[in-house]
Amino acid sequence: MDEKRLAELCSEHDRKAEEELYTRYAGRLFALCLRYSSNPDDAKDLMQDALIKALNSIGSYRYRGNGSLYAWIKRITVNMAINRITRQKIHFIPFDVFRMDRADDTDDDSAEMVPEKVLLKMISELSPMKRAVFNMFCIDGYSHMEIAQQLGITENGSASILSKAKAQLKRQIKDYIRKSELQ
Repeated sequence: MDEKRLAELCSEHDRKAEEELYTRYAGRLFALCLRYSSNPDDAKDLMQDALIKALNSIGSYRYRGNGSLYAWIKRITVNMAINRITRQKIHFIPFDVFRMDRADDTDDDSAEMVPEKVLLKMISELSPMKRAVFNMFCIDGYSHMEIAQQLGITENGSASILSKAKAQLKRQIKDYIRKSELQ
């Protein structure tokens, strides 16, 4: 069944279509939610809440070609993840006040030597704000201006937080590679 028909049937509350939507997108959405959550249980809750919200508002979805339904649900999911982060009222000192720590030069290709599961774990260990900025910029393609608007920070703050997140990840990757070479 194509996305347009699937969305139409879901808007009519067709249970089989709703199950199809869940089956088709739950795995990818769960992986997306894991990038924003600190643990699998939170990620699962976020994914389910996002799918419920998508089903409740499917009448506002407009088909724009193959892949547009997933893109629409993905946007809902990312927005919900961002809202959860900002609701936690995370307090942080703006990183641009401090001298930027420079990670030891780590070859950009070195991340390819680390299994994806390990990289995802490293990302999940970032603070909620670093994780959100990193995911939004590096994975979801948001600009610093969009990140700043969504998270209520400055563009410079977004860039600074991203730099800190990348530096932390580079250090973790370097440590992982060093430990792997010793084994």
